[in-house]
Amino acid sequence: MRRFVGFLFFASAIAVSSAAPAQDYPNKPIHVITTSSAGGISDIFMRVLGEELHKSLGQPIIIDNRPGGAGNIAARACTEAAPDGYTICIINADVMIYNQYLFKNLPFDPEKMTPIINLFHLIQVLVINSDLKATTVDQLVATSREKPGTLSYLTASIPCVVYMDSLKKEKGADWVRVPFKGGGEATNAILGGSTPIGLLGLGNVISNIRAGKMTALALVNNIRTPLLPETPTLADLGYKGAPSQTWYGLFAPVGTPRPVIDKISGEVKRVFANKDFVEKYVISRGQVPAINTPEEFAAEIKADRAASAQVVKASGLQPQ
Repeated sequence: MRRFVGFLFFASAIAVSSAAPAQDYPNKPIHVITTSSAGGISDIFMRVLGEELHKSLGQPIIIDNRPGGAGNIAARACTEAAPDGYTICIINADVMIYNQYLFKNLPFDPEKMTPIINLFHLIQVLVINSDLKATTVDQLVATSREKPGTLSYLTASIPCVVYMDSLKKEKGADWVRVPFKGGGEATNAILGGSTPIGLLGLGNVISNIRAGKMTALALVNNIRTPLLPETPTLADLGYKGAPSQTWYGLFAPVGTPRPVIDKISGEVKRVFANKDFVEKYVISRGQVPAINTPEEFAAEIKADRAASAQVVKASGLQPQ
């Protein structure tokens, strides 16, 4: 009898302790690790989202920038943090679905992060210096043939490299890839004409498209945006390869209590229910909301990883 009573006490204690995180959380500041430096996409967005979460959660959101290492530095810090809900992270698709195929010794285990919620997709667009005078992808291909050995492109996305290589093989295009160092430098290279073709995040180039200095030819991750309603997607153009995955989502160290995961997810959904917030801080910046549940996000990541394995294989890139 004593053993049975002891067991009941132990079981009830576990139930109380598991419920406690949801009831008391948060009772101190929440740290959010980002893969970007100050001023980067995830840093800027997390600061405005953090202000809204501060209002509802009653605790400040502290941004912890961990740039470098192709995102691996931030991801490792996230997996090594205490799973108590006071350290979460905002990480993009490249880190979570591509890096495992690009690095021989990945310094973190993607399975040791729990998906909380997907936030948004970063719209990527194929743009050219308007001096090239092309208005379609086929015209760009034709222009490259007319100027053999002179056209170059840049992108940070592996699927975009695969797409450009496929055009080169299938349609006899003539261009070469140059190293990508950052959105600002890439924009300047396109504007200056030294590298007149780019596949970049829309936020980097929308002002130049509107000013007529760049021409948008295609949306390369097959996601539409009201900012470029007339621009076709790669699917519209008949391309059947895997589109670039460019989401940014929130994660927590594995073992973080589910009530805490649900609370963060619920508060983020509440913020995104505000149309003014979404218009000002998401859509106008060349992004598209991608809000979902932890289970849906996990399933999306699983599918993306399977597709990314094929994309990397097709690219011919070897793990470094």
